Amino acid sequence: MTDKIMIELTDAYKIYSSAENEVRAIDGINLKVREGEYISIVGPSGSGKSTCMNIIGCLDVLTSGTYILNGKDVSDMSRDELATIRNRTLGFIFQQYNLISKLNVYENVELPLLYSGMKKEQRDERIKSVLEKVGLTDRAKHYPAQLSGGQQQRVSIARALAGNPPLILADEPTGALDSKTGREIMAAIKILNREGTTIVVITHDMSIAQEAPRIVRFYDGKIISDETSKEVSAQ
Repeated sequence: MTDKIMIELTDAYKIYSSAENEVRAIDGINLKVREGEYISIVGPSGSGKSTCMNIIGCLDVLTSGTYILNGKDVSDMSRDELATIRNRTLGFIFQQYNLISKLNVYENVELPLLYSGMKKEQRDERIKSVLEKVGLTDRAKHYPAQLSGGQQQRVSIARALAGNPPLILADEPTGALDSKTGREIMAAIKILNREGTTIVVITHDMSIAQEAPRIVRFYDGKIISDETSKEVSAQ
């Protein structure tokens, strides 16, 4: 971990308004995450954690406030600019894997590299490397339906790693897995962090949240605590 700030949200608001009411999904939060840090964002349904993930992941934009990602102010970027940031800076791991059933493992992992315009020789080398890292070299030609849940999640991790992003967002990464496979996936995420990748895990499960050294709790759109996992365990 370095002193460089990877994520910086300042006076951040995301407000959804209708004729009848106003919902402050994010209500004036301030959050900093350093390069190489591993944090969990935790909270019940409706707490604002998923909205925060969408903002951090450049899938949505703030109503007001600023968001600096890896030194760049993304607050007022266009959709095309945000798409470029997502492709170059972010890797996503989702609860439901989001694999394309008609593509094999190799082709699923290849997708973000195709979008980035990487040459075939480089793609082949990169895909081989990330599949080896997640232990799926022998499954490259298999299709998602031929894989276990844990293997599918490992494919999604490989896909997230394919572009060598400095930041990975994991949204309930073990939610669809049994406990043993879930522990294996969290162990894989820890290894990525030890290798220098910044990790943000979004979860409602405190046992998963406490895998991270730092836990940020959301409630009603606000950050209500920001503590180390040791401090949380001692409570």
